[in-house]
Amino acid sequence: MVTQVEQAANAFPSWRSIPAPRRGEILFRFAELLKSQKEELAALITVEMGKLPLEAGGEVQEAIDMAYYMAGEGRRSFGQTVPSELPDKFAMSLREPVGVVAMITPWNFPVAVPSWKLLPALVLGNTVVWKPSPRTPQCAARLVELLTEAGLPAGVVNVVNGGSEVGEALVRAPQVRLVTFTGSNAVGRRVAVACAELGKRCALELGGKNAIIVLDDADLDLAVDGIVWSAFGTGGQRCTSCSRVIVHQAVRAKLTEMLVARVKQLQIGPLIDAAATQRCEEFVREAVAAGARRLTTGPTLLDNVTPAMRVAQEEIFGPVCVIIEVGSPEEAARVNNDVPYGLSSSIYTRDVNRAFVALRELTTGIVYVNAGTTGSEVQLPFGGTRGTGNGAREAGQAALDTFSEWKTVYVDYSGRLQRAQIDTSPA
Repeated sequence: MVTQVEQAANAFPSWRSIPAPRRGEILFRFAELLKSQKEELAALITVEMGKLPLEAGGEVQEAIDMAYYMAGEGRRSFGQTVPSELPDKFAMSLREPVGVVAMITPWNFPVAVPSWKLLPALVLGNTVVWKPSPRTPQCAARLVELLTEAGLPAGVVNVVNGGSEVGEALVRAPQVRLVTFTGSNAVGRRVAVACAELGKRCALELGGKNAIIVLDDADLDLAVDGIVWSAFGTGGQRCTSCSRVIVHQAVRAKLTEMLVARVKQLQIGPLIDAAATQRCEEFVREAVAAGARRLTTGPTLLDNVTPAMRVAQEEIFGPVCVIIEVGSPEEAARVNNDVPYGLSSSIYTRDVNRAFVALRELTTGIVYVNAGTTGSEVQLPFGGTRGTGNGAREAGQAALDTFSEWKTVYVDYSGRLQRAQIDTSPA
């Protein structure tokens, strides 16, 4: 691992000196290669982590979209020019790369999640040491091969494989200036503590306990479509998966009946390993013992769930979704917000006024109206509140702030000493 960090540090001066538009052109060629290799990469995702082919193809498409988007930032990455308070003085700000970035990514999106981190880091002039999940090393290797084919110089992206001990060493490597991590809250807290001790920046994307609110005026057919896709797509192994349905009491019985009928017909892909299956079963057993009622097996629906139950508070990361009854939109918002996470939420309603109140009251980083909790697009920020992260955002323009430093520049062409805040003209 020391070698890979040194390679990234050595490559940084020359990579940052390449004009940003040229860096963007490499990412554009990478996007074209991803596009041509989409089926191959999707098949590799399916083999390594078990994602169904349709979903795997969608994941590769997200990386393609991100590559095209960030390639364009090679000719943007805007700074600011502002008036100076003094005559004959120019003031502006511009972005600078951070340096060596340590990137630690999970197994559930082995192509898309790395693209959210890797591509903005590269277009801004950073170099990267990447530790992918030990469960998906082939996806990581193939992405780096395609970057090399696109013209990325040697040493700019370096892969280290291994478990938690490798990740910890990478976080603590002296040359690393920024750590970007997606994974569990437990590990994320350790990363944050280590970075704080060492004076490093970190960007954390952690767990979620996402909810879909169904009000009494909702289109129930549409809501069922959104719930089933959000709760059980990828076997519930998404940080944005819906694991809570918060439903108005007036439509709870009907919605529950419709959901049970759909879920009983549903076939999903495998979970990542036996431990994940066991974790889901433990949550369900505990909930049933506390008074919940199991409505389906396999993909699991539970009702008679109260907001305080563990199954309604903690991230499960599997195909388990609970139904919670509420009596008003106000109560629905309170239940939605009263969890340790704040990534994604959704509301189904035909009333535009209720929708806009929800946009204000739901305290998650992402809010959907009449759609499920999944489906983010690359041109907007991705991230959450509370225990979901530390305020950093991925994707969109916000990603540029994660992977760059602001530099402020003043050019005084007056030919004399001018003292800001002192030599200003009176109003």
